[in-house]
Amino acid sequence: MRQAFGETGRIEMGIEPVLGVLSVVFWSLGILVTLKYLALVMRGPTITARAVLSLVLLLLNRVHLASTHRSLVIALAMTGLALFYGDGLITPAISVLSAVEGLEIAMPGLSSAAVPISLTLLIGHFALQHRGTFKVGRLFRPVMCVWFVSIGAMGFLQILREPAVLAALDPIHAVLLFAAEGFGAFVVLGAVVLAITGAEALYADMGHFGHRPIRLA
Repeated sequence: MRQAFGETGRIEMGIEPVLGVLSVVFWSLGILVTLKYLALVMRGPTITARAVLSLVLLLLNRVHLASTHRSLVIALAMTGLALFYGDGLITPAISVLSAVEGLEIAMPGLSSAAVPISLTLLIGHFALQHRGTFKVGRLFRPVMCVWFVSIGAMGFLQILREPAVLAALDPIHAVLLFAAEGFGAFVVLGAVVLAITGAEALYADMGHFGHRPIRLA
């Protein structure tokens, strides 16, 4: 929300723009994560860099393509790999940095230390990762439980305080945002994507749980 109404989006704050951005976030999660990833993509093989390359090699070797078409297929493969790696790179950085920046609210003096603290946490996390996801998960489990319960409770209390925000579930507010803001609303998608980044962790979790538990959850 800060990015949508800040330097990224630069949309003027108001009730309708806020409902519009929230509507875009909600339906992006619903369509991209629930419908695309869980209902469609997970029916096929796990989407990884190897899978993208395998599909391209199959297409190049089994199908006779003109040189122009072969170049197009290779360009699309490179784009797919760039999206995959880009999403994988931005997720830990954005997640940790945004969490650490929250400390500035309680302790404004930490504003200049946000990046060093984030780097320390990321390096520490990746240093532990070789011990296996089970041990890392056991370490983070209580922290994540407290985190999810806390943000869920705070969100629920805010909805009770301002129930009109539930109007954002109506996709018409997303449509009205684009109608009113034009290209400005398109730029806001750069901020909205921050709500979706991290969804690739679904594929990592499949190795632990399989398709069905993740879909049910």
